Amino acid sequence: MSEDDDVVQPAYLKKKFVESRAGRPLRILSEYLEPAARFKHFEISDTIVFYGSARILSREIAEKNLAVAREQGDDTANAEQAVTLSRYYEDARELSRRLTEWSKNLEGTERRFVISTGGGPGIMEAANRGASEAQGMNIGLNIQLPFEQHENPYITRELTFEFNYFFMRKFWFMYLAKALIIFPGGFGTLDELFEAMTLETTGKLHKKMPVVLFGNDYWDEVLNLDALVKFGTISSEDLDVIFKTDSVDTAFDHITHELTELFLAEPGGRKELV
Repeated sequence: MSEDDDVVQPAYLKKKFVESRAGRPLRILSEYLEPAARFKHFEISDTIVFYGSARILSREIAEKNLAVAREQGDDTANAEQAVTLSRYYEDARELSRRLTEWSKNLEGTERRFVISTGGGPGIMEAANRGASEAQGMNIGLNIQLPFEQHENPYITRELTFEFNYFFMRKFWFMYLAKALIIFPGGFGTLDELFEAMTLETTGKLHKKMPVVLFGNDYWDEVLNLDALVKFGTISSEDLDVIFKTDSVDTAFDHITHELTELFLAEPGGRKELV
């Protein structure tokens, strides 16, 4: 197609314009409207969001890599660490499976709590995989990145999204979320945790939402949130929403109890949120 042909097209069909700086508002708006249309079509309004590292491997792959490293006489320290961390992959997978089965078996309610992740590898893959193994629909909010991030194969195909803008992706995480489960992760995971806590403590969520930090050894070493209370930069009550555990059973019991109390206790099974 020549430039002359492009001139006579409607503006929304002009690739050069849509991808330009002037077209940025259209690109941003499309990352709101298109997901909104899909979520409405599939009647999804409640999610349980899993956050965590893209680098954590399944136990099967981690053990295979360790065996290869030993056979080749390589330094095995990193491979051994990957095997240790793989427990979080397996725990996320199991927890997601159990929460999906619980949601599918809810009776007398319109609510359906769908597993949602960032759509990539690691903990995200584990959560999508667990939901898929329970034959439940699950969401992947993928983001275009130069490394690490690629769509995992366990996301429900119709609920696979690709975002360019982090802030629009984050909007869809938080807007639909009714619970957050945060596994060990890096800067991205910490960013998501602290943004959720900021929205919670400033009253911008307009809903109560349980937050689970999963992995005591990791979080006890990485985070000292009590220090924020000690220095007076947050209130002790700000930490009440966070529940820390190292157990799939305990996490499952806490999340299902909180979701039942917050969103399923009303007659008809719904509590409308602002």
